[in-house]
Amino acid sequence: MTSKSVDYFHYLPVTPEMRRWGLGVTASGRTCIAAGSVYPPTQHPGDHQLNWEHGRVLDALQVVLISSGSGLLETRATSQLRVEAGMVFLLLPKIWHRYRPDPETGWTESWIEVQGPVVDELLLAETFPPATILRGGAIDSGMEEALESIHQRICKGSIEFQPELSAAALQVLALCSRNPRSRLRSSQIQRAVNEAVSYLGEHHAEPVNVESLAGQLGVAYSHFRRAFSAQTGFSPWKYVIHLRLTRARRMLSSSDSKLDDIAARVGFSSGFHLSNAFKQAYGESPDKWRRTLMKGHELM
Repeated sequence: MTSKSVDYFHYLPVTPEMRRWGLGVTASGRTCIAAGSVYPPTQHPGDHQLNWEHGRVLDALQVVLISSGSGLLETRATSQLRVEAGMVFLLLPKIWHRYRPDPETGWTESWIEVQGPVVDELLLAETFPPATILRGGAIDSGMEEALESIHQRICKGSIEFQPELSAAALQVLALCSRNPRSRLRSSQIQRAVNEAVSYLGEHHAEPVNVESLAGQLGVAYSHFRRAFSAQTGFSPWKYVIHLRLTRARRMLSSSDSKLDDIAARVGFSSGFHLSNAFKQAYGESPDKWRRTLMKGHELM
């Protein structure tokens, strides 16, 4: 097994499997920068070279954990930020950035680079806003162990695509999404989203005003909506519709209830409105969906 103290960096080819699995690790590294050392200590490929004076722009997403020491980070979306031990920062594609350790302390960095449709979707959903790429609490969250599992696999020398690496990389991204720099603000928003999800799960069949709900939970609706979408994949109102339709599908598959009766029980004003929402979500009417389902049961 490779020791954590061994410095290395490795670049992997982009393969078709990355698209099939959703994401892949295209590079990784681990380096201990001693106080007073030149940074970066080794030359990376031309499209990855880092120079403090000029900075750089990457085509992929990188996650960098600083486990000891301190330094500076600056991007086009932020002013210079202080990086302390236990923090992780994300280098977003197409955004200029630069970073370096303090000469007096050096630092230990552990990083991976990922690409693929999953990464694209996370960025499109603003899961990692450019203004909040520096996040604390990474060591306590298990980030170091998650990155080390990737290093161990890559250091074994295989250049073949490994689905296990994709799973490990997804875990790293999930941990990043839970460690915002502003822990107070994040915890308030996160608590509001969790309470809203719980409330809507119990009350989605009732009249719901999601903007009023955000106000009752003590958060601005614009921030609430963004955080809610990042966590659930739905806007708050679309989440309500999703819950209603999910319950309607269960009732359609397990009873002979008429559409108006089901609509009333799940929160739609009429069978007509339920049918419209159902068609928009699933591409066919509730009656057709039910007939197809029943026909499948008869053939079994």
